[in-house]
Amino acid sequence: MKAIIGKKVGMSQIFDANGKVIPVTVIEAGPCVVVQKKTVEKEGYASVQLGYEDVPERKLTKPEMGHLNKAGVAPKKYLREFDLDNAAELNVGDIIKADTFKEGDFVDVTGTSKGHGYQGVVKRHGAGRTPMSHGGGPVHRHAGSMGVIDPARIFKGKIGAGQMGCDQVTIQNLDIVKVDPELNLIAVRGAIPGHKGSMVVIKSTVKTHRVKNAGAGISNNPQKASGRNPQKASARNK
Repeated sequence: MKAIIGKKVGMSQIFDANGKVIPVTVIEAGPCVVVQKKTVEKEGYASVQLGYEDVPERKLTKPEMGHLNKAGVAPKKYLREFDLDNAAELNVGDIIKADTFKEGDFVDVTGTSKGHGYQGVVKRHGAGRTPMSHGGGPVHRHAGSMGVIDPARIFKGKIGAGQMGCDQVTIQNLDIVKVDPELNLIAVRGAIPGHKGSMVVIKSTVKTHRVKNAGAGISNNPQKASGRNPQKASARNK
């Protein structure tokens, strides 16, 4: 698995070789520094902790600064741990840049969705409203009656008004359209969660991509029309 920490820059569009427009999200990925290395002998598993984005020392606690000073790394705002394929090869202080990914790689992007505050059931859950005519009153967008007589309570999971957004969201199986190693930029197809400037994590996708065999789906039945037999045998014999 490959992974890197980045920052959402915004959305744009890229034209491919055929002139087709591709909507992309530009991410400033890295550079990330290895802050800690965990081994099977000491911790029982192999992984590395990456740090991203410099921050003034006064904004970190003493335990956080002690952890970074032990590694000899400048103060970092974000720390995340990853189980990388090459974790055993990395050492504290190594730099991971955007070129760890390449065009065509499929990734999962994790971020924090935009906060919408306290919202009602129509916006939060897509609930319908009451008819707008014949004296509906000021309650067209209200949730309405929820309770029933027998249990005399509301079951868990019932939709209702409340806090919307500010949740951790992962968008899976996005392909990388372009990588700029000099500017540490990665352009992924489609949208990702979060506002401009928010922190995101890019990891190799957990989805499995199978390569289809050539000629798959073509029937060998001579009585059936297919790519190999455009006409049925009964039609050719007429």
